[in-house]
Amino acid sequence: MNHPVTRHTSRRAALAFAAALTLPCALPVAAQTTQADDEDVVEEVFVLGERRAYRGNFDNLERPSADQTIDADLLREAGAINLNQALDLSASVARQNNFGGLWNSFSIRGFYGDINLPSGFLVNGFNAGRGFAGPRDLVGIESVEVLKGPRSALFGRGEPGGTVNLVTKRPQFETLGDFRATFGSWNQRRFEGDFQTTAGADEEFGLRIVGFQENAESFRETVETARTGFYPSIAWAISDATSVTYEMEYTVQEIPFDRGVAYSETYGFTPRETFVGEPGDGPIETEVLGHQIEAQHNFSDNWSLLAGLGYRDTSFEGNASETNFGGRQTYFLDGRTLSRFFRYRNFESEHFVARAEVAGEFNSGSVRHRLLVGADYDRFDLNWFIQRYRPRWFPGSTDINTLDPAAYLFLDVFNPVYGQSPQPVPGPNTNRDENLDGFGFYIQDQIDLTDRLQVRLGLRWDDFEQDLTNLLRTPATTSTTSDSRVSPQFGAVYAVNDGASLYASYGEGFRQQPGSDYQGNQFNPNLTESAEFGLKLDMAQFSQAVSGSLTFALFSVDQSNILVNDDRPEAQALGWFSHDAGKARSRGFEIDADLAFQSGARLWLSYAYADAVFTTNSLEADWGAAIEAGDPLINSPEHQANVQFSQSFEVGGMPAQVGAGVQYTGERLGFTAFDFYLPGYTTARFFGQIAPMERFMIRFDMDNAFDEVYYTNSYADVWVEPGAPRHYHVTAAYSF
Repeated sequence: MNHPVTRHTSRRAALAFAAALTLPCALPVAAQTTQADDEDVVEEVFVLGERRAYRGNFDNLERPSADQTIDADLLREAGAINLNQALDLSASVARQNNFGGLWNSFSIRGFYGDINLPSGFLVNGFNAGRGFAGPRDLVGIESVEVLKGPRSALFGRGEPGGTVNLVTKRPQFETLGDFRATFGSWNQRRFEGDFQTTAGADEEFGLRIVGFQENAESFRETVETARTGFYPSIAWAISDATSVTYEMEYTVQEIPFDRGVAYSETYGFTPRETFVGEPGDGPIETEVLGHQIEAQHNFSDNWSLLAGLGYRDTSFEGNASETNFGGRQTYFLDGRTLSRFFRYRNFESEHFVARAEVAGEFNSGSVRHRLLVGADYDRFDLNWFIQRYRPRWFPGSTDINTLDPAAYLFLDVFNPVYGQSPQPVPGPNTNRDENLDGFGFYIQDQIDLTDRLQVRLGLRWDDFEQDLTNLLRTPATTSTTSDSRVSPQFGAVYAVNDGASLYASYGEGFRQQPGSDYQGNQFNPNLTESAEFGLKLDMAQFSQAVSGSLTFALFSVDQSNILVNDDRPEAQALGWFSHDAGKARSRGFEIDADLAFQSGARLWLSYAYADAVFTTNSLEADWGAAIEAGDPLINSPEHQANVQFSQSFEVGGMPAQVGAGVQYTGERLGFTAFDFYLPGYTTARFFGQIAPMERFMIRFDMDNAFDEVYYTNSYADVWVEPGAPRHYHVTAAYSF
């Protein structure tokens, strides 16, 4: 049964849409070239080249924040093809429960966003990563930015610990391309293509088409995936001062809903190769169709306008047999027989965003100001439809032989035989529509008080409204909340010398929280206060043999109105709900380095210590367990580190490269309010590549080289994601 999202645009959205269309918006203007002494000279001024939303004209040493940029070369060296693998490179980011492998979910500095939604991220500065699109592939991504710390004065409705921004591949006004074919363990077959060219009498149009297709089995028995993505873009250099870019995102994926493994204190983990669902349920199908249009207009060498529109439509549909919890779980009785329940899901979302921003600089006497002034509108529409079949509860039962196998969807985890029971007929569980509207205005001024001291002042005002309709009730009921918030930001940067700066920053923020409690009450916004202090070094200023950056940061984040799942019987009888678990804090420090050596070596180092704990007591509704002050947050390790090293050289005149990487993740809580911890782990990877002829390259990657048994994240002791055993892939690439 299909329950589409309510599709309408408010008067305010229409006005924002119309206003943005009349303004030139955000993409890089093609660099100007002039002829001088028969040589091409590229003119580079403040507003020419790539103009990025929310950034302004600052180099790394001038920003009061600990940002990380994971560029295309590092992504290749790490063998990252999806967003989870890319974010593993940042020790400040930890994997969270990914909903059976169906979306990206992560925490930054110990804090995650909504437990029932994918983690939000930016795409070219847009809040364009929301919805049910499946795991994000990196084929169309140029770089991944981890923007840590207090950013709410600009970004507004973001995740609490920081922001992830994806920079997409866009036309560069040249003709070139490449094709890659990858073959690997578990019959992985992946093909990627990237082609761009120019058009028009004066080559004022840049065209680019990026796409991929992948089919693969898995170390999980019977689990197969199929993914296809297509990402075309067009850039139009209207004049030397104005450009417009359009991008499309289309991805369709078929992925079985995989809850991973279960754990018993008596019997340990179920085998990591055993799929605990039913192959006959079929895959979950996700689909996304997104559009972005941006334009940029340069008023002068110092002032520019950036504006844009984004629209994203996503869907998620399919069946799943899932592992039972607590007293319903027979694996806890005999260490062999797993009991399950059944759900059908149909989720849909629409996301519309409009944005306009002016950036520039001016002098007030001898004081230099760099100013950002902007406004944005955001509308996120959701529809949740779930049907469920769950067998009756068997409290106090200790004899597995007295239970009805057909009623409990049993599975022998050591000798699984699928399809023993007919697919259940599920009944109503959740059916609700939700509309989140928000309008924001922001201003930021970074002031050069002296040659060495800069101060950043920022302020954002947000007004939002939230409507939730429970279609499961008869008659349907709608509740509405509205609020406005002011989010300040302060920062200071002191240049110790040309290669070092000290910084400090403070910011407040909030995020709307979808859903309600089982009584229909909507939740207060999630509130965040963040502060950090740090030291940044530009290594090229200290040695001619090395370039790159080194950053040390201390941080403190406090958060309130944190939601957890509500599994009380009175809540579960009415659908799928959350409840407020109170307040938490995270304290820690980070060391990040990205160094390139003249010898051809590159070193990436990221280490984070984060002590993320609840600071209030509350009744955690999963089986009535109590959260106590000092309890850790789920899936948040105290210690995490990633090191990647590569060396480039030549073999018989052929360019070559070898490298290795190590990922360490410490012990972390695996079930909120329960004494279940995922063990820490260390994995290693190796790679090598060589170009035996011009334009052709062949590469070999081996991951988890020492075949570590490990677990990456969990929601509970019966929903734990296992890491993959040792595996490899070979890639051949041809460029033209």
